[in-house]
Amino acid sequence: MNPIFLALDFPTWCEAKQFIDQNELEGVPVKVGMELFYREGPKVIEQLKLREHPIFLDLKLHDIPTTVMRAMRNLSALEVDYVNVHALGGSDMIKRAKEGLQTSSQGTKEPKLLAVTILTSFDDQMLQRDLTLEGTVEDQVIHFAKLAYGSGADGVVCSVHESEKIKRVTSQSFETVTPGIRLTDDQSDDQKRIATPSFAKSQKVDKIVIGRSITKAENPKLAYNLALKEWKYGFTN
Repeated sequence: MNPIFLALDFPTWCEAKQFIDQNELEGVPVKVGMELFYREGPKVIEQLKLREHPIFLDLKLHDIPTTVMRAMRNLSALEVDYVNVHALGGSDMIKRAKEGLQTSSQGTKEPKLLAVTILTSFDDQMLQRDLTLEGTVEDQVIHFAKLAYGSGADGVVCSVHESEKIKRVTSQSFETVTPGIRLTDDQSDDQKRIATPSFAKSQKVDKIVIGRSITKAENPKLAYNLALKEWKYGFTN
C-alpha cells in the first residue's frame, strides 16, 4: 500500500466514482468520511473494495464503551484497512473498540484501530477556550497518544508536527496517520496544523491524508503523483 490516502470528500458515490474514473486513480488508498458513508452506507465500501482500493473508514466513533464495541463489530465485517475512534472517549472505550474488532474478525482481516488525538482544526486558544483543556495542543496530543498506545490502539491520527515525538514516547511501530497535508502554495482552509508530504515523511509519519489539494486541483492525477513523488524523493520537480 502506498502511504497517501485520497480523501473522498464527496456527497455521493456517483460523484466519487466519477472523480476516480476521470482522473485514472483506480486502486489508490482512499479515506471515506462521514459525509460519504452516511449517505451511501456499506455499499460504498463494497464498491471501493471491488476496485481494490485500500480503505481508511474515518467515522471517529465516540460513545459509551459498549456501544463503540458493538459498532466496531459491525464495521469489522466490512474488512477495511483502518477505522478510528476519538481518544477523548477514554481508555476503556478504546479497549472495547479493539475488542469489537478482534472478536468479529476471526479468520478475516482485522482493521487497524486509530485514535484521533486533537483535531487539526484546533489551536491552543480553541483548545483552552472550547474544551477547557490546559496546556498546548502538543501537550494534549502527546497525552492522548500515550493513552491510546496503552489501551491497545494501533496508532493515532495527529498532525505532522507531533508525529516524531509520539513515536519517541510510544513505539516506532505505533502508526501516525496525518491529515492537514497540502501541496506547496495551496491554501490551508480550515486546518490549523498543516504540512507538505516531504515534511511529513521527515517527521516519521506513516500515512498521510490529502483531500482538496488533489480533488480541487486542475489536474488531480498529476497532483496525486506529485504528492507521491514528493513523499518518496523530497521534491516535485
